[in-house]
Amino acid sequence: MRNVALACALALLPGVALAAEPGEAPEAAVVGRDPNPPYMSSKKLVELNRADQNVIRSGPGETFSVIEVADKGSRYEVLAKRGEWYNVRLSDVRTGWVHASLCREMTDMSGLEFRPNPRMFSRIGSFALTGYAGGYSFDRKSNSFAAGGRVGYYLFDYLEVEGGVSWTRVNRPAEIVESLFDLTLEAEQFHMLFYEMNANLKLLPGRQLVPYLSAGGGAQIMQGETEPGWNWGGGINFFVQKHTAVRWEFRNYRFDSGNDQSRRQNNNYTFTVGTTFLL
Repeated sequence: MRNVALACALALLPGVALAAEPGEAPEAAVVGRDPNPPYMSSKKLVELNRADQNVIRSGPGETFSVIEVADKGSRYEVLAKRGEWYNVRLSDVRTGWVHASLCREMTDMSGLEFRPNPRMFSRIGSFALTGYAGGYSFDRKSNSFAAGGRVGYYLFDYLEVEGGVSWTRVNRPAEIVESLFDLTLEAEQFHMLFYEMNANLKLLPGRQLVPYLSAGGGAQIMQGETEPGWNWGGGINFFVQKHTAVRWEFRNYRFDSGNDQSRRQNNNYTFTVGTTFLL
């Protein structure tokens, strides 16, 4: 009997060994696992874009020796940042330093520097392009769709000047209009174009969430007439990326319209949502 038991044990050994082969995993371990997961690059890159030949130095300063001259359009992985200098990888065993004036950032570099507020950036000298759409309330009698765009420039972190143009179609409901000889029931439908020049005061400049107050002047073009006016309002810029923000805004427009004998003041409102790109 002892010999029979030993023979059975030896016969089962190959099956146990096969089950323990490292190349085979239990079925439960592979269920739900993506065999081709998406590749997510975490490298921070800069691209040389200043001159045809760009100097890379051995250290972060003009006094350090030149170790390489790179062509325009070359891209390098950034390892560190010190002031206006980027430490870039030249090969598996070599690194160098390039000045910020010779390159542009391909990815967000905010994580390479210590910042008391990591979302605070200086936006002085940046242009801001905004496209928006929303609702326009004409004299509280007509609610219509409005769309437009603006171009702004940051004079300071807390002050931006911008010009814009917008369009809407006014649908004024029927109302009684008194003339010299009769009373008539009239309704109006017309296109209106309005342009403006505004100043925006940033209440929390440089941050991710930037509320602001705004005021300015401009003109409204409707029914073949141009009427000067002024506006005021406020809004919020929420920067989802370093150079991209979602913009919410409320604005009040005031202007006079009508002929010389029947001038009246218009008190209109806009509620808009848009996207801003910093250049």
